[in-house]
Amino acid sequence: MDTIEQFDSHVMQTYDRLPLVMESGSGRTCTDEDGKRYLDFGSGIGTNSLGYCDPAWADAVCAQVRSMQHTSNYYYTKVQADFAERLCQITGYKRVFFGNSGAEANECAIKLARKYSFDKYGAGRNVIITLRNSFHGRTMATLSATGQDCFHNYFFPFPEGFVYAEANDIDDLLKKMHNNVCAMMLEYIQGEGGVVPLDSKYVDQLYDFCAKRDILVIADEVQTGVGRTGTFLAGEQYAKKADITTLAKGLGGGLPIGACLANGKCADVLTKGMHGSTFGGNPVVCAGGLAVLEQVAKPDFLAQVLAKGAHIRAALRDCEEVTEITGLGLKEAKELVDGAPKNLKEGISKDDAEKLAAELKEAGAEVEIK
Repeated sequence: MDTIEQFDSHVMQTYDRLPLVMESGSGRTCTDEDGKRYLDFGSGIGTNSLGYCDPAWADAVCAQVRSMQHTSNYYYTKVQADFAERLCQITGYKRVFFGNSGAEANECAIKLARKYSFDKYGAGRNVIITLRNSFHGRTMATLSATGQDCFHNYFFPFPEGFVYAEANDIDDLLKKMHNNVCAMMLEYIQGEGGVVPLDSKYVDQLYDFCAKRDILVIADEVQTGVGRTGTFLAGEQYAKKADITTLAKGLGGGLPIGACLANGKCADVLTKGMHGSTFGGNPVVCAGGLAVLEQVAKPDFLAQVLAKGAHIRAALRDCEEVTEITGLGLKEAKELVDGAPKNLKEGISKDDAEKLAAELKEAGAEVEIK
């Protein structure tokens, strides 16, 4: 029996897998059991933020495994404290809850938003508006939050309390903003919905309306966060900070993680016994997450994302087969290609400016440091 036959005999068939058995990886490439190497443009579905087996990441993870692989959340650990502190410093949020996936992070956000509203306004104000073509996870509540009918089948009854509005249609959104709405949940780029970014004007109007009504904004950055669009959070490109932001995927560098970040308004809403996760904040995962933050949050790392985004976008525009290019990836890169000349970065050090200029020149841009 070969590996694929063995696998299919014992593992539930919930994925449409390619007939490849991956055995090892290094950097941007992975190798199958026959020794054939592949460039992994999928990055493990957006999780391998530092590539395969980054040396610093692997060293941090292995060192933590040898020290303590797991302990109960009834105790404190220094590595979780360090990770939480650094993540809050980078993002500007007050507190974080750690889980094991994006769906778990979104479940936490849903509970947090409803509890916040219950505490201030009582029962009955519990509806969360999400957008058509959104995707928020595969648990029962996050399936309900997902604005795609194809996911609303088989598993009846689905949890109630979600209403769907058309993306980039402010009139449709406002029609559904009734007095029973406690939160608005969005993706700045609808990944599963076709890699479609939200319009800046729409986002501005949405935030203004929610602020006036004390409706929390939840930004699902499971796919867009951790530098994937050239800023640590995609929301930075809209100059917006949601009340709650969820992260996962690339945050662990390949280890299972979810994070629900909350601002000062709702950071203390969930109290002892209201939420939990056996493996959330696991020491090994936190060590890996710290290693990711150490690299991804650096200006030169994000500058590379910007430069490569500009390079790929420019190259795709020359392909006759490509009819449309969507996504932020990076919004600044799009503006660089479509709307140059312009000031790209201000208030950064000379060294960072020179590194950014070098990356952009390599991508084919003309750059001037002032």
